[in-house]
Amino acid sequence: MADRPVLVFDLETVPDVHAYAATAGLEGRPERTVREQMGDKFPRQIFHRIVCIGALKARRADDGAWQVQALAAPHLGERSERDMIQDLADRVADLDPRLITFNGISFDLPVLRYRAMIHSISAPGLARRRYFERFGPDTVDLCDMLSGFERHARVTLHQLSRVLDLPGKPEGVDGSEVETMVRGGKLDELARYCTSDVVNTYRVWLRYELFRGRLGEVEFAASERSLAAFLATNDSRPST
Repeated sequence: MADRPVLVFDLETVPDVHAYAATAGLEGRPERTVREQMGDKFPRQIFHRIVCIGALKARRADDGAWQVQALAAPHLGERSERDMIQDLADRVADLDPRLITFNGISFDLPVLRYRAMIHSISAPGLARRRYFERFGPDTVDLCDMLSGFERHARVTLHQLSRVLDLPGKPEGVDGSEVETMVRGGKLDELARYCTSDVVNTYRVWLRYELFRGRLGEVEFAASERSLAAFLATNDSRPST
């Protein structure tokens, strides 16, 4: 049986002050006031708004290597949040892929579902398979899998990437700066940052497939070359 295609994805989000205001009795208050009330702690998933969605699509070729077919990271400067979510949901429905994430079960997927429901989006493709289940077969959450579901064994994507001699995050940028980047209108820079996370996640997954024996050394090397060739001949954040 042929391998299903994979869709590697990552969300970039900012705090949703309007959602928080609705639950804290702060409707009508200035946005700055509500944001201060939220504090500096990382908000719960329901209080996030999606500003960029990075995704990479790959299929396994006849020679056993994985080939990247598309890579994109649309952001709010190009599309509405609703349109970004609908596009991702439509892609899942069309491809019927395995989803590859890093901490997606704990964060990206719950946020995606909450925001889809807030926007009244129909996404039967996301409900067709067990994408939201921690131990299901349709989503590979590398953060969970590589830590053995043990909280104390978890690492960040940047830490793991650097240990594996992968590029990691762009120098001087991390997730804590997303809100500042959005406020400053640096959305193209944000998209490049998101793309780097997606590519690193894909490369970690290839290494994991090699470890599991689902990729041989020759197939793994060919998969890496295929990715390098794709990135060399495509814009760093090609349009969909």
